[in-house]
Amino acid sequence: MIRQAQIPALGQGPAITDQPPPVAGPGQVLVRMAASALNFADLLKAQGTYQEPQDPPFVPGLEGAGTVIEAPQGSDLAAGTRVAVSCPGTMAQIIAVDPAALQAIPDNMSFEQAAGFQVAYGTSHLALTGPGSLRRDDTLVVLGAAGGVGLTAVEIGAALGARVIGIARGAARLETVRIAGARHVIDSDTCPDLRQALRDLGGADVVYDPVGDGPGAAAFRALRPGGRHLIIGFAGGKPPALPLNHALVKNISIHGFYWGGYRKQDPAALRASMQSLFGLFDQGLLSPVMGHVLPLDRIQEGYDLLRDRRSVGKVIITL
Repeated sequence: MIRQAQIPALGQGPAITDQPPPVAGPGQVLVRMAASALNFADLLKAQGTYQEPQDPPFVPGLEGAGTVIEAPQGSDLAAGTRVAVSCPGTMAQIIAVDPAALQAIPDNMSFEQAAGFQVAYGTSHLALTGPGSLRRDDTLVVLGAAGGVGLTAVEIGAALGARVIGIARGAARLETVRIAGARHVIDSDTCPDLRQALRDLGGADVVYDPVGDGPGAAAFRALRPGGRHLIIGFAGGKPPALPLNHALVKNISIHGFYWGGYRKQDPAALRASMQSLFGLFDQGLLSPVMGHVLPLDRIQEGYDLLRDRRSVGKVIITL
């Protein structure tokens, strides 16, 4: 028997169950999972409000890492290969997946680092290098900069040569953001006028917005002509009310970005982005922050950390 998390019904927290181990189907790979990451999307899926809903009961988790147990003939994945996993249902000790969901990880990357690497770093890298068109010396504003995706945007922006302004709550979070590469930080708890604070720092070329709501609208108004506003998510509770007349007059581009959609839309771009990110990791330019590493028995605590926005970096569940 193996242990796994399960969402028994929408609106309920995760339960821990014992199940028979899966059997690999034709062409599938069996992976012994070492760790899995929690993302904000896992909260939405449990509530039934995610853009790709799933009927309960289901195993949560969208990414993780582990070791190949067995692979089909002709696969470039041998038993014992350390891999990152990108697919629904990673909160189980053994899973059966298609080879396309797996990528070998660098030797110097831990399972805990790899478990939370793909969604957050992949989102930031593809968004910033794709529709964000981030260039060296651009000013990048990152909302929710101490969160799981926000910190990766700070790191990647700095690695690409941008001037990064990170916005987060509280001195401890701001210090984490500064260490990640932000040149300037703003405490959202004590900033009475975010738009003016950003304008005082020269405005923005790119806004990376996983928060939405009021902060997203304020950062949008600080964009320079020709700026790009990247809509990553709505951790603040609702989408920002963006004045489209400003977008027209200032030639501002507004881009929605959903990393998971690239699995079908452009999987080659997704894999190329991940290879670039592994290269940046090997060069020492990326240092994944694992704010909380919890055993499977404490998975509810991980959900609570995300829901209450108390996590710094990724929440990792060991299996």
